[in-house]
Amino acid sequence: MSSTQVPNEIVLFWYPSSPYGRRVTWYLALRNIPYAECIQPHILPRPTLDALGLKYRRSPVMAIGRDLYVDTRLMIAKLEQMFPPSADHPALSTPETAGVASLLQKFTIEGSVFREVVKQMPSAVWKDPMFAKDRAGFMPESGMKTDGKTTRAEGITHMREMFEIIESMFADGREWIAGTKKLSLADLEGLWAIDWFIKDLRASTDHFTAGKYPKLFAWRDRFRAVLKQAREQAPKAVSLKGEDAVKFVTSASFTDQATTIDESDPSKLKQGAAVELYPTDGGGYTHQDHGKLVKLTKDEVAIAIQAKSGEEIRVHAPRWQFRVRAIDAAKL
Repeated sequence: MSSTQVPNEIVLFWYPSSPYGRRVTWYLALRNIPYAECIQPHILPRPTLDALGLKYRRSPVMAIGRDLYVDTRLMIAKLEQMFPPSADHPALSTPETAGVASLLQKFTIEGSVFREVVKQMPSAVWKDPMFAKDRAGFMPESGMKTDGKTTRAEGITHMREMFEIIESMFADGREWIAGTKKLSLADLEGLWAIDWFIKDLRASTDHFTAGKYPKLFAWRDRFRAVLKQAREQAPKAVSLKGEDAVKFVTSASFTDQATTIDESDPSKLKQGAAVELYPTDGGGYTHQDHGKLVKLTKDEVAIAIQAKSGEEIRVHAPRWQFRVRAIDAAKL
């Protein structure tokens, strides 16, 4: 599998029911960025990612050449750098909307929106023992599993408040959440989890309807219309089998050459240090990646790991809600 067959050297490892995966595919469609995809199982094991030596257990994962990016916040930030606005790749973010987009990102991911939405997952899903066992790996005592009517009611209470906050942002008659004339990254950041809640989890019609929140639902309709058009115009993702995706990544070149270490970083870690890397907001307590430190900035960390076939792979993660710390070199 050559780089000419993998558009922009991008391979997205994801599964279609993943709301985080959709967030990235929506971004790619809205920016008209061609890419390849390798569909993964919705629960572990994921042999393709295992073959790349990756322990990180969440979805999606994005390869750009021989660099693997975990966490959708970093993926979108990297794509923003790679594809400046042009006729081929229309702008989705501007300096004027960046702050609102960042706040909505934190509101959704680091705040309460996604956590409360998860509480609305059908009880039947958790009765699948394989799914329940898989998701229990997110926390020592998983906070994701619903415990019946009480938890769902709590989630509805919180989501009503969040819907009211979003509804109020359109009180001045704006069409897009950042007050722009067209859809921006702020709209994507504010809507992807809410859309999953409304569409896939079938939000309670006793509490969440266009009659109760007309501005929010109209915003969602506008967004989905623009997204539908973008997806129809964007090139279809190149589909890769697992073995082909592994072959491409392990034979590709590293695409990030800015492997610098911030000497003033509070961690005091040095180039080449043996470290472990994992998310602190779920999934990292049972799955840590061990490797040598190759990059450390205020926004990003990268470590070198080894694929099962022996090649060096670099794993990139954001600094927020990820822990990187020194370990005994014997663990590598």
